[in-house]
Amino acid sequence: MVTLTHIGSVPSEVMNAFLFFSVLEFAVGILVNAFIFLVNFRDLVRRQPLSHCDLVLMSLSLTRLVLHGLLLLKAIQLTHFQRLRDPLSFSYQTIIILWMIVNQAGLWLATCLSLLYCSKIVRFSHAFLLHAANWISRKIPQMLLSVVVLSCVCTLLCLWDFFSGSHFSAVTRLLTNNSTELNLNIAKLSFFHSFLFCGLASIPSFLLFLVSSGVLVFSLGRHVRMMRAKTRGSRDPSLEAHTRALRSLVSFFCLYVLSLCAALFSMPLLTLWHSKAGVMVCVGIMAACPSGHAVILISGNAKLRRAVDTILLWAQSSLRVRVDHKTDPRMPGLC
Repeated sequence: MVTLTHIGSVPSEVMNAFLFFSVLEFAVGILVNAFIFLVNFRDLVRRQPLSHCDLVLMSLSLTRLVLHGLLLLKAIQLTHFQRLRDPLSFSYQTIIILWMIVNQAGLWLATCLSLLYCSKIVRFSHAFLLHAANWISRKIPQMLLSVVVLSCVCTLLCLWDFFSGSHFSAVTRLLTNNSTELNLNIAKLSFFHSFLFCGLASIPSFLLFLVSSGVLVFSLGRHVRMMRAKTRGSRDPSLEAHTRALRSLVSFFCLYVLSLCAALFSMPLLTLWHSKAGVMVCVGIMAACPSGHAVILISGNAKLRRAVDTILLWAQSSLRVRVDHKTDPRMPGLC
């Protein structure tokens, strides 16, 4: 007789707390990324010129909005629809594969942002590198279009691999006379193959991101040495540009690696060790990383900081008017 290992039971209080924090992370993620998108989209509607950096940030925030929606669905799936006998249900697998695809598109957009920083900030001396930097700075809209096309192709390939593997698992289930243990193992292997396939597709963009970020680090080191040699005490705009760019790129690298490690670690936690609580921790980490990077992007972008200051000033003035209206008894009523 075949026996199945059940997923470790989680108290309802823990699941409710996890769902509450998941909704909170979803709200924060939607707030900060929708803010980035709407600030730039407003200028686009008003037909004001958008910089290439604004276009990349608007596209990146749009992928983050989809990402947070998928992670909220994953949290709801874990707390309400995860069956003990089928930890890797078809709906749960679909959410994970879609998360991998959207995360891969976000990595390509972050790579475009890194290349844009390199072309705008780094001072190249070699003729070929100078020509390449000028070409990249002019072709950012075309690069974004290429990212969209490439993401669509990767989506089709990943979904084809995923659904073909699911079809193979279904056929095998019929041929093995409904052997439960064997069917689960086949479903796991098929899903891990699709998960690995989507992960390997991110290697080229990740390597390109590392190379462009490394060029920025090398340029910053060279610039600091030049400043020390000249012993200038005045404010240096180039140094500030290097610092802001590296802050956003290094934070993306750390948060992306942390999120990817959490996604990879959640697989054995669910299928081998049957720890739903551990999977919940991993999902919480995966949801916190995009929100944290969006906050860093807002703090490092002058246009977004001005929009935040405008909103805060409007909120303070509205609050002050309400307080004055309540405390002044001589103020006539509107009705």
